Amino acid sequence: MTATKAPPAPPRPRPAPPRDYAFPRFERRTLANGMRLVVAPVHKLPLVTALAIVDAGAVNDPAGREGLAQLTARALVEGTASTGGAELTERVERLGTSLDASADWDAAVARLTVHTSRLAEALALLGEVVVTPAFAERDVERLKAERQAEILQLRAEPRGLADETFDRVLYAAGSRYAAPEGGTAESVARIGASDLRRFHEGRYRPGAVTLVVAGDVSADAAARLAEQVFGGWQGAAAPPAAPADRPARLERAVHLVAKEDAAQSELRLGHVGIPRSHPDYFPVTVMNAILGGLFSSRINLNLREKHGYTYGAFSGFEWRRGAGPWSVSTAVQSEVTAAAASETLLEIARTRAERVGEDELTLATSYLDGVFPIRFETTAAIAIALANMEIYGLPADYYDTYRARVRAVTTADVLEAAQRHLHPERFQLVVVGDPAAIRAPLEALGFGPLTVYDTEGRPTG
Repeated sequence: MTATKAPPAPPRPRPAPPRDYAFPRFERRTLANGMRLVVAPVHKLPLVTALAIVDAGAVNDPAGREGLAQLTARALVEGTASTGGAELTERVERLGTSLDASADWDAAVARLTVHTSRLAEALALLGEVVVTPAFAERDVERLKAERQAEILQLRAEPRGLADETFDRVLYAAGSRYAAPEGGTAESVARIGASDLRRFHEGRYRPGAVTLVVAGDVSADAAARLAEQVFGGWQGAAAPPAAPADRPARLERAVHLVAKEDAAQSELRLGHVGIPRSHPDYFPVTVMNAILGGLFSSRINLNLREKHGYTYGAFSGFEWRRGAGPWSVSTAVQSEVTAAAASETLLEIARTRAERVGEDELTLATSYLDGVFPIRFETTAAIAIALANMEIYGLPADYYDTYRARVRAVTTADVLEAAQRHLHPERFQLVVVGDPAAIRAPLEALGFGPLTVYDTEGRPTG
């Protein structure tokens, strides 16, 4: 029997031109007490997300009480002046939702998503936890114990040690950015319920709050509900925190955290970056995507695909109101620690020395352009996007113009961004690993003076 030859496969479909995308329309209002309101009516589903954004991030922590902002935010949902923790949980469950609160460097946020029919009840509950939290002693002590356990866990594994050490050696002593966002074991131990109450009294004021509402609701209806819930709340916003981004040093150095039982090394390489509001944000974003921000980036292809040093290596700017860090992060086998650092430096030097190819540029911009619209498919995602707009002072058309601004970045822009915002002479190299296996190769690298630390951050040599 003669075999039948399979017909040729049809040609692959060519990608169509990118479709236009418009971020949901939104409206800004200000309540009589100074509280801001942002509403994005999205009527696809009967759901609404509400976020209360408070200018009470970790940069506002008082010296010696680092971690206070995060503990205060977490404690909001533990009970209020009129509702105990168990009853509050039951009320949240009856609404068919979850309520959580957290704080990052720049802001505290309390959030929930509910069916449209329960929005009035949900906003009343959100207002209660933001305006009149109880901060009961037992709840605060439990939250402190949970944070202490987190710190112990981070100290036990190289990744957490590397991140903590990198921030500490990057920023000047006394800078809030030099300590972890959630505080240290020592600073958290000093915090009491009275500290949370004072922090709330000083920072949680209507003039420092933006309520974001996104979903199946009109701007007028949201404004009426906001006035009902928050209208009687009074208080001016506290002055902004001082900048926290002064670098500790402007020359290269190696910081080796001794972990003798480590089978591999955790590496962090970088320096103080730029604030989110910097005008070079788009060229810098595309440049970093090409260098280390994507799986197909230069650093990852070098360390993973070419040399087999790691499962993955990535770089990124941590965006904050102040200048957050720019860093390369990876984990490699001990014997190739110095080689991996050397190859990373070569890729950075190459990106600063010559224009990237048009194919590399297109790959990065197509990815950033293509994934952008799918980020905003839920009311929660839309609300978070609007929250970021408020926190970082982004223009009203930011999301509508994002894709065009990404596509407008040229190879010349990428080269200029690398030369202006990557500073090899300032790099700090942090390595967590076995000194017996990696110290000599790191010293032979000639990167800079080397200091050894124990896992508590104390210099030992």
